[in-house]
Amino acid sequence: MISKLIKYGLILVAGILIYNFFFGDASEKKQAKEVIGKAGDALGATWNLLKSEKQKFDAGKYDQALDKLSGAYQAIRNGAQYLDQNVLRRLDDLERRKAGLQQQLDSIEAGDQALRDTPKPSTKKGLRAATDAAAAKQAEQQRRKESLQSELEKLIRDSDALLKQAQDQ
Repeated sequence: MISKLIKYGLILVAGILIYNFFFGDASEKKQAKEVIGKAGDALGATWNLLKSEKQKFDAGKYDQALDKLSGAYQAIRNGAQYLDQNVLRRLDDLERRKAGLQQQLDSIEAGDQALRDTPKPSTKKGLRAATDAAAAKQAEQQRRKESLQSELEKLIRDSDALLKQAQDQ
């Protein structure tokens, strides 16, 4: 229901902008041009953000975070003689979650590589179908990356809480 209202609202705003751009008086045309320019700037900034996140992902941003967590876990385990069993159980759980995230990261990287290695079809109809399939796969990869980032952030928060608890003991 709300999504339909938002869609209709956006269509209404776009219609008003287009009408003012072509049929409005001078001030309405100027205002429509400003709004369209600002929308273009926002889209450009969003595109640049997505490109920079992809570059960070390709550069190993998540690998570094997972490596840092491994070092922190090892430090806790080395001081394990001073910790209670609850902390050690939580540490084991965090290490399992980290290993799962590492597997997800490897799978995402393999998916990205498969997308890059996909051959292009020679027919126009095949190209359209391949483009649609590639776009769907790209969207799924992006969703997986966002999910991985969210899970990694949760893991880091939980790890910080465990480190704080281990230091307090």
